This record gives sequence, structure tokens and C-alpha cells, in this order.
Amino acid sequence: MTDLAEAHGTRARRALDLLRTEGPAAARIVVTVAAAWQVALWLGARQPPVFAAIVPLVALRGDPMTALGTAVQRALGVVVTILLAPLLWPPDPHRILASLADDSRRRLVRALTATAAALGSGPAAARDNLAQVDADVEAVHAHAARAREAERAMRFNPLRRRHRDTVRLRARLVATADRLTPHLTALAREVAELSGREDLAPDLARARARLPELAALTVRAVEHTLSGEGPRPAAAAARAYLAEYARTDDRPLAVTLRRPLHQLLDDLDGLDGPAAPSAR
Repeated sequence: MTDLAEAHGTRARRALDLLRTEGPAAARIVVTVAAAWQVALWLGARQPPVFAAIVPLVALRGDPMTALGTAVQRALGVVVTILLAPLLWPPDPHRILASLADDSRRRLVRALTATAAALGSGPAAARDNLAQVDADVEAVHAHAARAREAERAMRFNPLRRRHRDTVRLRARLVATADRLTPHLTALAREVAELSGREDLAPDLARARARLPELAALTVRAVEHTLSGEGPRPAAAAARAYLAEYARTDDRPLAVTLRRPLHQLLDDLDGLDGPAAPSAR
């Protein structure tokens, strides 16, 4: 019994000695880790870096006299890394894609509206419009490439993961805008080639009376699509007008000018499902 009591006493003394020597260091390490963890949460991370907790624990395995200094230095390094992460990691894809999607939408709207107006503005204006549409199309192509890069950047930016679904949707909307650009180029090219043709003056006059309204209805469908609302109601209105226009004017020039808008509406119908959730 005496030996057993002495053994218990020895273990108790060792525990108290360990608590006195290592307790303050361990307590400070815990506080430091908790601070790093809270900073990560405050910055928006859903799963703060695990190394914020691992580094101090590893330091405890070394010399007890230097464990505190090593652990605190490393933990402070973790804090600094977390604070600088928004600058060191890729830019916020959520903000980038919001800007790209908005600019793509505005460029498509401008291209459709300006091209319809250029039909009655003379050959020079129609050529200038084609050059502007080409520039807008190139910009949307570049936006689509940047959107793909921004979506990939989400994998390397854990503080932005809460925006993952929105980023995916916005990237899809920019890709949709890029997919629609060939129809804008085709329409602008047809207008540039047909404007000023004296032999087609009567047909051009009739087209100038109808094309702007069809373009405006198509613009509405494009805006609904690129805002994430889905094109169905607006596209239905555009299709109804397109069908009525086709019944009243089946001349080759009218068919040629309607074709790009018809194809654009066909593409929107195919995108109705995936683009339905709102991006706002």
C-alpha cells in the first residue's frame, strides 16, 4: 500500500511540475491559435486553415524551453498569412464575373440596337457600326476567357468558396453571351453590305420599319437571359413578332435580315433551362 501511495504521489508531483512549466506556454498557444482561427472566420472562410492549429502542436514536441517562442512565431506567421491572403491569392472571382457579365450584356444590347438603327443611316454608318460590333464581339470573347480563369481561381481561393454557386452561374452567363456573338456579327455584316443599295431601296425602307422593333424585343430576351432570369416570356414575344413579320414580308432582303435574329432566339430557347436561376 505504501509503494502504491508513493507511486501516485510521484505521478501527481510530475503532473503539477509539468503544469507549472508547460501550462503558461500551452495556454498562450491556445489563445494564439484561437485568434488565428477567428481571423480566418472573420475574413469569410468557412473552413479556416488547419495548419493554424497544427503548427503550435508540432512545436510542443521540441525543447520545452523554446517551444513557446517557436510556436508563437509560427502562429503569428499564420495570422499574417491569413491577413495577407486576399492580396496574395487570386482576385475575387465573384466581383470579376459580376463586372464581366454586366459588360457582356451591355455590349450585346448595344450591338443589336445600333445595328438595327444603322440600317437607315447610310453605308458609312453601317460600316462604322460593323467595326464597333466586331470590337464588342472581341471584348466578349476576352470576357469569356477571363470568366473561365476566374472560375478556376475558386479552387485556389478558399476565402471565396461561399460564392462558388454564384460564380459558376455568372461564368455560364458570360459564356452564353459569347455564344450569341456570331449572330450579332452576321446581322451587322448583312446591314453593312445591304445599306446604300439603290436597287433595294423599297425593300430597305420596309425593313427599316420592322427591324428595329424585332431587335428591341430580341434585346429584351437577351437581357433577361444574361441577368439570369431566363428568356422564355421575352423570347416568346420576340418570336410572335418575328412570325408576323415573316407572314407580311417574305422578300429575300427581309429573310436575310431576320435570319440572324431567328437563330439567336433559337439559341436562347436552348438555354432557357440552365440560365433560369437568378444570379442576384
